[in-house]
Amino acid sequence: MNRIYTIMMAIGLIALASRAQTLEECQRAAERNYPLIAQHDLIARTTDLTVSNIQKGWLPQVTATAQATYQSAVTSWPDEMQSLMRQMGTEMKGLARDQYRVGLDVQQTVYDGGTIGAQREVARRQGDVQQAQLDVDLYGVRRRVNEMYFALLLLDDQLRLNSDLQEQLAASEKKLTSMVKHGTAAQCDLNNVTAERLNVVQQQTTLESQHEVLRAMLSTFCGLEVTAPSKPRVPQTGQGNNRPELRLIDTQLSLADAQERALDAALLPRLGVFAQGYYGYPGYNMFKDMMGHEWSWNGMVGARLTWNIGALYTRKNDKAKLQLQRETAQRQRETFLLNNRLDRMQQDAAIDRYRRLMAQDDKIIALRQQVRKAAESKLSHGIIDVNDLLRDINSENAARVQQSIHEIEMLKGMYDLQYITND
Repeated sequence: MNRIYTIMMAIGLIALASRAQTLEECQRAAERNYPLIAQHDLIARTTDLTVSNIQKGWLPQVTATAQATYQSAVTSWPDEMQSLMRQMGTEMKGLARDQYRVGLDVQQTVYDGGTIGAQREVARRQGDVQQAQLDVDLYGVRRRVNEMYFALLLLDDQLRLNSDLQEQLAASEKKLTSMVKHGTAAQCDLNNVTAERLNVVQQQTTLESQHEVLRAMLSTFCGLEVTAPSKPRVPQTGQGNNRPELRLIDTQLSLADAQERALDAALLPRLGVFAQGYYGYPGYNMFKDMMGHEWSWNGMVGARLTWNIGALYTRKNDKAKLQLQRETAQRQRETFLLNNRLDRMQQDAAIDRYRRLMAQDDKIIALRQQVRKAAESKLSHGIIDVNDLLRDINSENAARVQQSIHEIEMLKGMYDLQYITND
């Protein structure tokens, strides 16, 4: 049972390895393999940490202080009052000029006018902008995959047609060998066909080298072994436009809105409670400390309402800057849509051109094939020479190559159009 399972697994792995890779599989693999993809998680984690830090603004703010001072003057009793107090038997030393304190200051925000919430929203919108910009950068990976994938498909077809051409030339070479033996053809004619076949073999070597280099590049770019790319189906493209550049502009506009709400929150008053305590000299009971220089515990609690109107000084300019950011984003949107529309028109025209060219390809190939077969018959009867036959064979092959180019280029144009619209 285990042997059967092992054999089945091995067959499955072989089948998987030999299965053709589709364009969509290569695109997804390339996006996963591209180093920038890791930044998605880094941006998300950075945004979460920033938001968490902002949220901690609601936690009590604790400040520890230690202070030692020496003053040029201190609060003291008038000389007449000191004389009177001495007559009554009381010595009023006054405050010492060297003073010390070690304490804590605790402040708790009760109402912040929405500042923390606005800052939190700004941080999230900034993270959205970074993610959208990264999506724009990653989107370009698709076009690079398309270029390599369709170039590889074109080389596959050229290698196939090269093999067919070699077979045709080999057949003509075999026929001429027989004719030379029977004295109905010259050796130079056979040499001419043999040289042409060897020239096609050299072309195969060049094509194979290009194919291997391009296949290795695509495999490295996708992070998987691309062994047999398959010709993709004709894509369905709509009239919409879902390009990531447009989403980037939307996030930039959302960021401007969040920043404006933060400006509004900066104008509102703040309410907080506080507690202060220290151990040192002098304390809050100044009269007692004027009579004796002893350290004491002191504390205070209270509420504080603050309203910083300094934000009004720059509010107008800050609002104007945000409006300029919005207008810049809108101009970028209009520019992108215009260029995108022009690219779409150009690509539609290219697809239509290849479609019209392909409509004549089959007929041209059929005619070239008839001419080539007639030339082979004429050569057998000695009506034409080998050069005419080779010209007709190459013309038929060139027609087949053109058909392959038209087909691959039209498919590539359709996927380029899909890339332009991302629809």
